[in-house]
Amino acid sequence: MFFARFLKNRLRAGRLVIRDAHGAAHVLEGPEPGPDVAIHLTDPKLHHRLFLSPHLAVGEAYMDGTLVIEKGDLRSFMEFLGLNLAAIDSQPLMRLRQRISTALRWVDQYNPVGRAQRNVAHHYDLSGKLYDLFLDEDRQYSCAYYTPGTHSLEQAQANKKALIAAKLLLKPGQHVLDIGCGWGGMALSLAKEHDVQVTGVTLSKEQLAVAQERAWKAGLADRVTFRLQDYRELTETFDRVVSVGMLEHVGAGHLEEYFAKVRDLLHEDGIALIHSIGRMEPPGSTNPWLRKYIFPGGYTPALSETMAAVEKAGNLYVTDVEILRLHYARTLAAWHKRFVDRSEEAEALYDIRFRRMWEFYLLGCEIAFHHWNQMVFHLQIARRQEAVPLTRDYLLDSLPRDPASSHGPDCLAAE
Repeated sequence: MFFARFLKNRLRAGRLVIRDAHGAAHVLEGPEPGPDVAIHLTDPKLHHRLFLSPHLAVGEAYMDGTLVIEKGDLRSFMEFLGLNLAAIDSQPLMRLRQRISTALRWVDQYNPVGRAQRNVAHHYDLSGKLYDLFLDEDRQYSCAYYTPGTHSLEQAQANKKALIAAKLLLKPGQHVLDIGCGWGGMALSLAKEHDVQVTGVTLSKEQLAVAQERAWKAGLADRVTFRLQDYRELTETFDRVVSVGMLEHVGAGHLEEYFAKVRDLLHEDGIALIHSIGRMEPPGSTNPWLRKYIFPGGYTPALSETMAAVEKAGNLYVTDVEILRLHYARTLAAWHKRFVDRSEEAEALYDIRFRRMWEFYLLGCEIAFHHWNQMVFHLQIARRQEAVPLTRDYLLDSLPRDPASSHGPDCLAAE
């Protein structure tokens, strides 16, 4: 079996037993301790597909039930992959595939107006009941912020919103643009807690309907407006711009366009805060399974290409950068647990293949943030250097206390 031969003597840690579709067992073991896992491949086609395209085939086989975990569970299997993927990807054949994928990424990440909305609909126009299975009540679908002593997902998400609000340096009466506003949680919090006007734009019809209803129920419809609109079509200018989890949907070929538009949307004294997933390595391409099934057109940019795009936009100053490392791994672990606890409901909403797909997605992303190349960054951007204080002291009192914690909000260091 080609896949087993390919892995032999390349593993760094753990033990994997592969029982192929003909009943033969292939034992693979790394020199370091790690998960002890056994899988059964029930489809002979997998013998070749796993060798030719492992990043796509493993997820598809788990979804289809043709990769059966006989010892351990999905978490231990994914942990095994997490510990060994770097060694596997370092091989010449895998490096060649990666170079080809990177060279062709502009095709998958071409996101003009129109196509961008179709890509967003693929993920965000799913049933709202699905997201209720694992998100907090505010439906914050991005990295939470775990300060020392924070244990609950709800508090960590409140911390995230408070930190972003502090970095925006809001003043009552200002007009804030929320690019990619989701279900409206950030916009509503900013309006309610900081007495500002907020315009939120989204490309998801499902998210728009929920956000508008939430604004009406909260009595904030006079201060918060939500639109179904591509940010590139906006013509107004704003005091502040916030964008949480949106840059990942732009695509590498549109980064310069994105930051040039952010510049044009800001008043002269304006400040923008961009919260995005990024990669701790040079520019690359999106995992093929994630691109096909979860986020078509999506890409997590490297800081190098992000900064280059900011520089090329012109008349923008990066006034602060913060890297959040393990916060998203912890967020995803909380989401995955909640999803698994209610997996029967997820299966009833769609089917067993969909349920397996989302289990694999949430857990795979957690492993990526814990073992692989993913992180989250904050870019604070202004059109004038003087728009932001010279030090970060203004952030020290920005986070609320967790009622269950004896720690105060005196530490802003990422994990």
